[in-house]
Amino acid sequence: MRLSHYTAKPRGTPFALQYGEGSERPDWTVPAGIRLHRSPALPVKKDKMALPTVVIVGRPNVGKSSLLNALARRRISIVDPTAGVTRDRIIAICEMNDRYFEVVDTGGHGIKDADNLTEDVESQIRVAIAMADLVLFVVDVREGITPLDSAVARLLREAGKPVKLIANKADVEQHDIEAGALQRLGFGEAMCISALHGRGRRELMEWIIEFLGERVATEMPEPVMKLAIVGRRNVGKSTFVNAVAGQERVIVSEVPGTTRDAVDVRFQMDGREFLAIDTAGVKKVSKHKTGVEFYSHHRALLSVRRADVVLFLIDAGANVTEVDKKLAAEIAEHFKPVVLVVNKWDLAKGRASAEDYGEYLTKALPELAFAPIAFTTAIESKNIQSTIDLASSLFKQAQTRVTTGQLNRAITETLGELQPASSKHGAEPKIYYATQISVCPPTIVFFVNQPALVRENYRRFMAKRFREMLPFPEIPVRFVWRVRKSGDVARAGASDD
Repeated sequence: MRLSHYTAKPRGTPFALQYGEGSERPDWTVPAGIRLHRSPALPVKKDKMALPTVVIVGRPNVGKSSLLNALARRRISIVDPTAGVTRDRIIAICEMNDRYFEVVDTGGHGIKDADNLTEDVESQIRVAIAMADLVLFVVDVREGITPLDSAVARLLREAGKPVKLIANKADVEQHDIEAGALQRLGFGEAMCISALHGRGRRELMEWIIEFLGERVATEMPEPVMKLAIVGRRNVGKSTFVNAVAGQERVIVSEVPGTTRDAVDVRFQMDGREFLAIDTAGVKKVSKHKTGVEFYSHHRALLSVRRADVVLFLIDAGANVTEVDKKLAAEIAEHFKPVVLVVNKWDLAKGRASAEDYGEYLTKALPELAFAPIAFTTAIESKNIQSTIDLASSLFKQAQTRVTTGQLNRAITETLGELQPASSKHGAEPKIYYATQISVCPPTIVFFVNQPALVRENYRRFMAKRFREMLPFPEIPVRFVWRVRKSGDVARAGASDD
């Protein structure tokens, strides 16, 4: 594993960092070779090229998350009968006829959060409204106007933003008649929809596009890189995302399980746009007590598959657990470039050096032995920029192609060091040539006489040597072993560059 920007060779035995209660955060110096600094805060403002923003607001359980999913045509927000499931601002890009805009789901206004996060949820709602070009005020048409609906109406009148009243759960035409009473909220005639069943979706999309007019984008800029921020609960994932975004983009709390949805956060660094995916903390599946926890866990794993690079956060003050090991296996299984981000590193002074911690992680997470390590203190924005730079480097490696000539020279050198062992019946494996067939991850096909003859330990040896000799030192590479067919031409001596 590479420690930010130098290599530590495995040695010694694993250890555990133990901290006593009330330990002070000591001053510490940066280990040699590690770039560690406080990243400058990014300005909190809407970019000139940003998409127009449509914000969904309402009391709990009126179908706001269902509406976001309906407009985006995919399941983004977790939908559950439990009030208060959504806490953070959940963002999706919506499109119709090559017209693009951003939709933001918010928590329920007035919710009494079980984890005492009501004030944080309300703060996220106010920030979303402040950035809105249009607010969709969602009401449950079947229940009529409630005191909380009236409270939301007052909040929106004070904000002075354009508001479209949405009568949701209008599953049948009879509900359209009942929607007339909602005009007493003071926002004109309500548009009747059923987000869950898709009724009225197209009409609402057309209305939004017409209202936004020239502000609607005609093309959707893709981020330079998608980063999944994953890890166990309370390792600092949301704090890391806020440090990257330069604002309180997601709620941070000591309460385990604060983040539930996978939250997409777009940010810019050095003029480039990135997408960070904040995820729910992973824990043992057997400990999932509710459907919300199950879907949170599932979406965290899906975020790994969506990502170009994974930032795997580990608490410097805790041991690596079985949950960490299973998450590492998930990342390795999907051949994702990954940075092991040791967060809360300011607590480790005098208890472990960077080299020692690197050795510990190499032994604890052997399937990610190739991965570089970054040491951060997200709460102080230390080493955040350097970690993003490191992730960019991995993404570049994952997009690299090498020539067949380079591969065959690597084969020749590797075979010169160690020949594959013959089978117990004397059959000798022969490696003829290799070629790279794809990137992200780099995929290399070896053509051999019989793949079954190449033992697993030799395959691992080949993988290690190829990573050292080719421009893939810190990323996973997929190796495929195939029989050379009679029509193939041996290219072991190819010299194309």
